[in-house]
Amino acid sequence: MITRNNFYIDKTKFIREWWESEDDVTMIARPRRFGKTLNLSMVEQFFSVQYAGRGDLFEGLAIWEDEKYRKLQGTWPVIGLTFAPVKETGYEAAKVRLCQILTDLYNKNYFLLESGILTEEEAAYFRSVTPDMPETTAVMALHKLSDFLYRYYGKKVLILLDEYDTPMQEAYVSGYWEKMAAFTRNLFNAAFKTNPHMERALMTGITRVSRESVFSDLNNLEIITATSEKYEDCFGFTEEEVFEVLREYGLEGQKQEVKFWYDGFVFGRRRDIYNPWSIINYLDKKKIGMYWTNTSSNSLVGKLIQEGSPGIKQDFEALLRGETLKTEIDEQIVYGDLGYDEKAVWSLLLASGYLKAAGSQAYMTETGEWVQEYELELTNFEVKTMFRKMVRDWFGRASSDYHGFRKALLEDDLDAMNAYMNRIAAATFSFFDTGEHAEPERFYHGFVLGLLVDFEGRYVLTSNRESGYGRYDVLLEPGNPQDDAVILEFKVFQQSKEKSLEDTVQNALAQIESRNYAAGLYAKGIPEERIRKYGFAFQGKKVLIGKKESDC
Repeated sequence: MITRNNFYIDKTKFIREWWESEDDVTMIARPRRFGKTLNLSMVEQFFSVQYAGRGDLFEGLAIWEDEKYRKLQGTWPVIGLTFAPVKETGYEAAKVRLCQILTDLYNKNYFLLESGILTEEEAAYFRSVTPDMPETTAVMALHKLSDFLYRYYGKKVLILLDEYDTPMQEAYVSGYWEKMAAFTRNLFNAAFKTNPHMERALMTGITRVSRESVFSDLNNLEIITATSEKYEDCFGFTEEEVFEVLREYGLEGQKQEVKFWYDGFVFGRRRDIYNPWSIINYLDKKKIGMYWTNTSSNSLVGKLIQEGSPGIKQDFEALLRGETLKTEIDEQIVYGDLGYDEKAVWSLLLASGYLKAAGSQAYMTETGEWVQEYELELTNFEVKTMFRKMVRDWFGRASSDYHGFRKALLEDDLDAMNAYMNRIAAATFSFFDTGEHAEPERFYHGFVLGLLVDFEGRYVLTSNRESGYGRYDVLLEPGNPQDDAVILEFKVFQQSKEKSLEDTVQNALAQIESRNYAAGLYAKGIPEERIRKYGFAFQGKKVLIGKKESDC
């Protein structure tokens, strides 16, 4: 980027901050596309002996103003590697990929074999580092290479590891988490804990994987997360940097539009951080778009929300409405807890950049426990747009059936209503928990109500209002005198009380009559023959719709 005079925002002050912190092992968690790889490349090319004499890469940048750091450039042996390519769906294939990365690292340092510093046994070990090496060989690879480089250069090594958590995320999604965690734990222990030839290490990732999972033996680890104040403006662009570059590109008039879409990330106490990927793409294309949110499949995020508890879904709906969520956060991600611990889900979304901490409050509970509660909200409009599209896509496969159901309801075609509703249920209800503990009647009520939203304008759509001797589920009051009024009542099949879905339908219809839900319509002069009454019976993905016989 420097030699080609590409667009670059100076983040070299991170070199000074990191070096002067003197932490043995630093792990920095930031969302994807936030400059983690670029910053590691910057650190490597500043310190590595392989770039000795390349001060031209840093001339004119903040770090080069300090004579002390000019003398440090190109003076340390560096081991730099990335786990980004490890995205296999099975453990054996993932292990081979990791071993290939370690093998490539050894190949880059092949000169050590000819240096005369290795014993015969060490040379044999060097040659044994291959893609099909056993785990016992692989977990010692970084430790051994540190030793070899230390003896060759006479200085301890710096180890830079990018995307350390990518293999673990893939392992969780693909179901081989335990094996991957065990392998990584042994590798990290040998490389970062029991390695006397390491000066310092720096690793980056999206999440802070729990200490028990992979860092259990590391007591020299400095962990930087989204709530940490350290390095808070070293990853991502500050608002001052964004506005300055917009001015430079002649786009100063678009500041508020860019802020509305892309501002919102918060690290430590620093607010108004922008993701670099969206800004760079905006500068290139000169138009607003979903850039950052389209750089990955978001499969894990979708999986957690689709398969989450009713509470997660309700909180997610509130976030989409622009509301905030107050919850405790544990920034140590325990992947095994994601399936049932709501805090773990929100913690992952915070670490991944989909949520931001708008505020926090610490207090002590009645039991004497100290709690840190965060107020979370969607990060910005780009993220909100991404989630809205995700939800639409979940239901997209049944969109023609949605229209068919509404048309059938307008035409009073009971057979078509049943056919369309059952196809919709089969296509979409698998995304949601409709079990007994999930308040299924409330779920079905909300789902059908959502199908009818497009009727607004033609009908006055009301839900759960008092009429007669109770509260109806859904009522459609016609705005056009040629249209019929419609009352809908929903019931979930109860095996202890009913023999079939037909019984459930009849109970729903009986409730409409016994509680006189049509009273408000009668009062407005709508006659009985212009009021249609439907009972909906639900059992999992099965739906049966019936109509009051006297209206047929």
